[in-house]
Amino acid sequence: MPDPISWQLALPYLVAALLFGYLLGSIPFGLIVTRLAGLGDVRKIGSGNIGATNVLRTGNKKLAALTLLGDALKGTVAVLLAGLYGPDQAVAAGLGAFLGHLFPVWLGFRGGKGVATYLGVLIAIAWPGALIFAGVWLAVAFITRYSSLSALVAAIAVPVGLYLLDYVQAAELFVLMSVIVFIKHRTNISRLMAGTETRIGGKG
Repeated sequence: MPDPISWQLALPYLVAALLFGYLLGSIPFGLIVTRLAGLGDVRKIGSGNIGATNVLRTGNKKLAALTLLGDALKGTVAVLLAGLYGPDQAVAAGLGAFLGHLFPVWLGFRGGKGVATYLGVLIAIAWPGALIFAGVWLAVAFITRYSSLSALVAAIAVPVGLYLLDYVQAAELFVLMSVIVFIKHRTNISRLMAGTETRIGGKG
């Protein structure tokens, strides 16, 4: 059983790591790059999302790739920097970065769906899980051309794979994060069931 005094001493550092990750995760790369490119507010097209899939609907693959990279790296950087102070701080910062992307303070707490940041956190905390995510995502995307479905299937595979690989603490974190991914994709799930979900590269 954890020592209550130890937890009391560690709590401020965990909160600081969570806050640091949140602020880093709140940077809306999709919105920034599209505005800098003169394409306006990406929230006014397609799904209204600030993530790479919606940026791709502008027709600019380079901006979509840049958004994907930025959204992933903010999760990776948050974990690696906080990890200098301990593994628990790394986990807190990773969760904070994920939540920051979903609920950015700069955008009235209306952000993206978290898939790229999820992957970035995964790379830093348990890189074999990132390989599982990428492999499953690519396979499902190749077969169905649905980005949302690919992400959802990968989000199921990751915690299962992490448990099997004995990354128990990471698996517990990604169970929570995967549940949140599903909640954030509830409208996509409804469209998938109705057969109206936009495929990768589509404009809708």
